[in-house]
Amino acid sequence: MKGPNPVTAVIVGAGHRAMIYASYARLHPDKLRIAGVVEPDDERRQLAAELYGLEPASCFRSAEEAAARPRMADAIINGTMDRQHIATTIPFLEAGYHVLLEKPIGVSMEEIIRLQECARRCSRIVMICHVLRYAPFYTAVRQALKDGEIGEIVNVQTAEHVSYHHMAVSFIRGKWANEAECGSPMLMQKCCHDLDLISWLNGDTFPQQVSSLGGLVYFRSERAPAGAGTRCLKDCAIEHACMFSAAKHYLLQNWWGFYVWPNEHLGSAMSQEEKHRLLKEESPYGRCVWHCGNDVVDRQSVLIGFANGSTATHNMVGATTRPCRTLHIIGTEGEIQGVMEDGRFLIRRPSFRTASGYTEREVVLNVSGDHHGGGDLLLVQDFVRVLQGEAPSISCTALEQSIYGHAIGFAAESSRKTGTVEKLPF
Repeated sequence: MKGPNPVTAVIVGAGHRAMIYASYARLHPDKLRIAGVVEPDDERRQLAAELYGLEPASCFRSAEEAAARPRMADAIINGTMDRQHIATTIPFLEAGYHVLLEKPIGVSMEEIIRLQECARRCSRIVMICHVLRYAPFYTAVRQALKDGEIGEIVNVQTAEHVSYHHMAVSFIRGKWANEAECGSPMLMQKCCHDLDLISWLNGDTFPQQVSSLGGLVYFRSERAPAGAGTRCLKDCAIEHACMFSAAKHYLLQNWWGFYVWPNEHLGSAMSQEEKHRLLKEESPYGRCVWHCGNDVVDRQSVLIGFANGSTATHNMVGATTRPCRTLHIIGTEGEIQGVMEDGRFLIRRPSFRTASGYTEREVVLNVSGDHHGGGDLLLVQDFVRVLQGEAPSISCTALEQSIYGHAIGFAAESSRKTGTVEKLPF
């Protein structure tokens, strides 16, 4: 393990997520140093190299090429697309690298087990980017549960409300709209965070059975409003009034520009005129949300039974007005309830001394401006500390502790498609 010197890492896939994790090196150069980049896109690779002052000899087009060279760093930060995770991680494990791996771990349990076996064989550390464990909101909830604030867990209820603009950019127009292309259903791409939280918050017990309902109901061509065209800026008669207008989302508001505009997350810029042209003529992000050929769900509910007798539910609702994650945990001696984005939760305990029948205490946390409640860089901080030989935090996302939420997700998808209750092998 490393001593006080900075941990060194190679970026594998210089997309938005990997570059967020790598940015820890710019904020804390005494803790983390970027030593190389693997990226097939020439412009993206060059921009990442310039950002971190990398020489051409430290820049590679493929994971195989980089892993075949003498080891140049302690670890990799793997932010490739879902289908590429296992194939781009195993060569680096075998070459002696530790790994910080973006979620979902893989696109099947068989893949994940193969990765786990490789990590054990190579005696390497793999941590998964379940960043919500590190959000102060969820860390504080986990500590409260560990301290016995509400007794034994009886039921966990979580929900993720995916905003209309996030739904449109990622799961209708974007890279995760079609399961066959990206490799992951929406539940795994968007909600493996939430399924992981359910398992992690429930302590040492294991999930045993799962059932699920849901589907793609609203964002289908037959549901298109009268006057809708195929592209917002080309042939749509209702664009001016549509809440899913590409012009409103990506030109007026510049929401999710790091997905929509090539390499914007690395400082590349283009004129408004060029952006308008791309949305009108070429960009997939300029398409009508009812004519995108997407096939992932826009709503799904999951029911989970655990070995300790507790139950849990998760509801994913797409295209909501406000994005948020809600949590309600009921125990034998009280309950915890809150919304991550609000940065606070309530701990209630029964009391015969009050008129209401319970006492209530509010826990207030600092909420960061990132998309994961402040968890992104706290995850990287923990990864660096573990590689330097320090004890992992309560939030640690070690591979062997992160597989249960994925098992729930894969079982839920099987249940949704077959109408059966799925048994888990734990």
